[in-house]
Order: sequence, then C-alpha cells, then structure tokens
Amino acid sequence: MEIWINPECSKCASALEQLDVAGGDYTVRHYLEPRPTTTELAAALDRLGLEPWDIARTAEAVAGELGLEQWNRTPAERDRWLEALAAHPILIQRPIITADDGRTVLGRSAAVQRTLGQHTRG
Repeated sequence: MEIWINPECSKCASALEQLDVAGGDYTVRHYLEPRPTTTELAAALDRLGLEPWDIARTAEAVAGELGLEQWNRTPAERDRWLEALAAHPILIQRPIITADDGRTVLGRSAAVQRTLGQHTRG
C-alpha cells in the first residue's frame, strides 16, 4: 500500500495513525517533494474515478494566483489541470491511498478514515 501525504496535514496524520493501529504495511510518499508527474496523477485519478478539478484544493493561495476557480472543468482542460497539480502539489487533496490490489481512495472523509483498516487486512 502507498499513501501520499503532506506531513503538515492533520488528515494525513490521522490516516497514518489508523493504518498503524490496523497493522497496515504501507509506504509513505511525501508528494510535495518529489512531485508526482502528470502521468502519476492521471493514473491515480483514473483509479479514483475522479478528474483533476475534483481533487484540487481551490482555497490554497496558489489556486487564487492561478485563477483555478475560473478554469473550465472539461475533458479539453484536463491536461492543464494535471500540469497545475504537478507543478503545485500543495493543490492536491490528501491523503491518497492506493492498496496493493490497485484500489485507491481519497482519504478525506471520516467514512474512508474509518475503513482504512479494511484495506490493510489480508
């Protein structure tokens, strides 16, 4: 299992704690450095069934500087969004957790946080 985290994020800390309690075997990726590539982001989004704008943190200062709120959310603009997230990974919602079988979740909700242990048992 791999978990993308920002070490300053409370949701990430909570997810790691829950994985530890569940005895999960995981690898931590501090995705702010090294940054994920657009290819890695696209693959994670495909597994999540989401688009880049679905995981964008639009309240971040850099989002305002880029004007993300005004960007189109269409297939034609997908690459633009991917490039922005790759260039500014602080914009990516986290944690993103990928199980060994490829199942991927965005660990923002309490429900996902509660079920993390289910993905670690086997």
